[in-house]
Amino acid sequence: MNFLHDAAGALVKMFVGDAWLSVGVLIIVSLTGLVTESGVVPPLVGGAILFLGCIVVLVVSVVRADRRLRNRRRGSTENRTSIVP
Repeated sequence: MNFLHDAAGALVKMFVGDAWLSVGVLIIVSLTGLVTESGVVPPLVGGAILFLGCIVVLVVSVVRADRRLRNRRRGSTENRTSIVP
């Protein structure tokens, strides 16, 4: 039972850890499903939209995480250099 609790906690942390990524993927999947099921686009085009959309969301998520990390590092180095002994 402890294993199930740990696994559920890990899944929640994975989705909450980067909310933008989770929401972006859910939006891409939902919109692709809607346009494919309604017959606006054929399934093969829907698959391409799904693939490319998820790649775009992933790249944007990585770029955002990199910017946050760089800003944190820049802030910590500015704090260290601004203190004069």
